[in-house]
Amino acid sequence: MNEFVTYQSEEQYAVITIVNGKANAINHKVIEGLNSGLDTAEKENKVVILTGQSGIFSAGFDLKIMTKSPESAKELVTKGSKLSLRMLSFPQPIIIACSGHAIAKGAFLLLSSDYRIGVDGPFKIGLNEVMIGMTMHHAGIAIAKSRLSEVYLNRSINNAEIFNSKQALAAGFLDRIVPESQLMETAIKVAEMSSKLNKKAHAATKLKVRNPYLEALEKAIKLDLISDISIDS
Repeated sequence: MNEFVTYQSEEQYAVITIVNGKANAINHKVIEGLNSGLDTAEKENKVVILTGQSGIFSAGFDLKIMTKSPESAKELVTKGSKLSLRMLSFPQPIIIACSGHAIAKGAFLLLSSDYRIGVDGPFKIGLNEVMIGMTMHHAGIAIAKSRLSEVYLNRSINNAEIFNSKQALAAGFLDRIVPESQLMETAIKVAEMSSKLNKKAHAATKLKVRNPYLEALEKAIKLDLISDISIDS
């Protein structure tokens, strides 16, 4: 791990926390820390709880990197897409305790995990790429298609609609919402229940269920490498 991502190992699960300033932005170091945390959890054979800071899970990719150059944006987006691919095929359950706002890549992380618990309240959850001038990348579309219904897919991807917690539950970004005071308590209960799954059966079944989406995402990542990924001013 590093200064942007912490790892706490418990008996039945591990807690990985993103800690990167007010927006909890996702940069190269955060992705490096998340991958390192997943490496450790995989070695320890533990269920993962992924969370952020109070009021903010993540506002997405670091815009300073995204607007520096098309090459800089592509490099970060590619790393983020590969992280999602890893999360969607991770052998252990990944539970997200969404501690508040989850925008852009923050919302894509929700779509890349197994069980998502959000905080009830006026938090913003969704994909704002088109709103800020970014044509949605192929990998983003592939990830969204695997978890959102067609109605919400179009509202989210094409129209950059942002949802509150209750709407995000209906859209497919979240599986459950709880009061803020119960967030980690609930996530721990889900993690403890998930730890009782047969690990081999869970991992194999997940790959079977998600195989078409994982193949589509792998192809999308390759397409993005030869596409323009940038934010129009």
